[in-house]
Amino acid sequence: MTPDVLLVGAGDLGAAVGLRLADLGHDVLALRRDASKVPSPLVGRSVDLTREAPDLSDVRPRLVVVALTARPRTEESYRATYVDGMARALDALAAPPERAVLVSSTAVHGSGDLPDIEDETTPPAPSDGPGRMLVAAEEAFHERVPHGTVLRLSGLYGGSSTRLLDQVREGRVDDPHRWTNRIHRTDAAAAVVHLLTMPAEPEPLYLGTDDEPAQLGDVAAYLAGLLGAPASPPADPAQGHGKRLSNARLRSTGWAPTYPSYREGYAAVGG
Repeated sequence: MTPDVLLVGAGDLGAAVGLRLADLGHDVLALRRDASKVPSPLVGRSVDLTREAPDLSDVRPRLVVVALTARPRTEESYRATYVDGMARALDALAAPPERAVLVSSTAVHGSGDLPDIEDETTPPAPSDGPGRMLVAAEEAFHERVPHGTVLRLSGLYGGSSTRLLDQVREGRVDDPHRWTNRIHRTDAAAAVVHLLTMPAEPEPLYLGTDDEPAQLGDVAAYLAGLLGAPASPPADPAQGHGKRLSNARLRSTGWAPTYPSYREGYAAVGG
């Protein structure tokens, strides 16, 4: 195999992106700590990017996706993974790719509380160390791939995480008035592939989120109805706080979410 796609990170989201690209006829090489966890037909290569540089002398990928995962959520872990680990992988490439996407997070926007809906023109305002490291990773990415694209994803759901569902079942949803933003993992993977393959040259930055920021109390009440769980405290729009994000720039490229709000995304939960 001569891979034309390199995945730097192949967790749940990275693997989903790779499988979509494989379905389009691409040969995909995925870097992961444990290559045995990389799903076929992707080809895995074991490397711990927090400690070592990969040997990529045998590949010249046209497309690169950086979709790393850091644990725990500390400044040190995020620096080791998102900044240093990504740099080792990109610096190992013999030639720059035609297109590259870095999966970042809307955590770089901090806690929000701005009166207007935020978009790509809103300056980053990280509120903690991990957020600052994500900003540093975005800067390091653009230094190495000036024509690359950063996709800041809001809260991912639809995979193996059941944290919010568990909270609703147990009746322990805090702060129902807080604005939340989310994107289904299916739509997030589709957005990455879209930015890699769309005819027009993508812009340097997009926010990946669904169509409808929602207060946590509204989401919890909907889930409680699906799950037959105790009613959650209601949301009060007048007390709404936190950030609200727009996907208008990403939508303008032709991408559209399959799950435009939490209602469609969580509809099968009670089935």
